[in-house]
Amino acid sequence: MKVLWVEDHHRAQEMLMIAGTKAVRKRIQLDLVIAANLMEAERRIRFEKFDLVVLDLRLPDSFDETMTLTRVASMGKFRMAVVSASENRDAVAKAAIAAGCDCAPTAIAKESLPFNRFIQRPEEFYEFLQSLMNEKATEAA
Repeated sequence: MKVLWVEDHHRAQEMLMIAGTKAVRKRIQLDLVIAANLMEAERRIRFEKFDLVVLDLRLPDSFDETMTLTRVASMGKFRMAVVSASENRDAVAKAAIAAGCDCAPTAIAKESLPFNRFIQRPEEFYEFLQSLMNEKATEAA
């Protein structure tokens, strides 16, 4: 699975990259790409194919959270998930679904993510990412 995680907090980026590297070392099929801002995410999406895009709504180069998600969603065919500290995350995710975006219906509070556990147990990190993809099957049922 190829994942683009758009995250501007440096420490979170470091922990995600460690978790991703450990997953690869355990032969878990994960290609994790980190983008630090909206412009970098758009550039990556333009040139690479992703299965999942995990999006923080509060980015240094985007002032409107709904527009952030809309801009990214309009760039390709991939599953999206909102993982953000924004208090508007649930409303933004629901609005994206209402507009026809392939977005996980449950937004995740970034502050509740067990980054250290993802590092210690890379298979749990992969299962978390899979769960964002698999919500699609649950929605259809």
